Amino acid sequence: MSAFHSRWLVAVGIAVSLVLGGCNSSKSVRAASTMPDKDRKPAPEFELKDADGKTVRLSDYKGKVVLLDFWATWCGPCKIEIPWFIDFERKYKDRGFAVIGVSMDEEGWTVVKPFVSELAINYRILQGSDATAQLYGGVEALPTTFLIDRDGRIAATHVGLAGKDDFEDGIKLLMARPSAGLPGRFVPAVLFGAN
Repeated sequence: MSAFHSRWLVAVGIAVSLVLGGCNSSKSVRAASTMPDKDRKPAPEFELKDADGKTVRLSDYKGKVVLLDFWATWCGPCKIEIPWFIDFERKYKDRGFAVIGVSMDEEGWTVVKPFVSELAINYRILQGSDATAQLYGGVEALPTTFLIDRDGRIAATHVGLAGKDDFEDGIKLLMARPSAGLPGRFVPAVLFGAN
């Protein structure tokens, strides 16, 4: 076997592992279904800017089921999931559901805005940071996606590429249940050591 052929096989193997496991992933842990109510923890509150410079808080989505996706423009598995999220936003936005994308691109809006335009992303995109990722347990791989129930609790976590049906089944399940009206919907960021 030639050296070129060996390098090519290694490159293909790495590409396949990234697609299946997520970008920058040292592990791939997926929750294919939602957690029982008793095991759900409150989603940490955040304040991030959207493309128009408007401040967006997770608490702005109170009472909705939220798909919170940490992603980047360079991430192959993210590019696979984004069209699914566009579809979910279109299908379920009038039923108490919202997708929020948190870009982890270091280059910021200069790369994110053209990407959002090119893909015609129809949901809210925010610019994240390492501090935001730390609130959610230190996002170690992209994509990392959280399904948040109507009471602001994390019901499922997907690290790396997950199946479209896994997401949609969780969304439908969470939308079918009304809010329990739990107090303390979102955990303030200061409790997680953020400024």
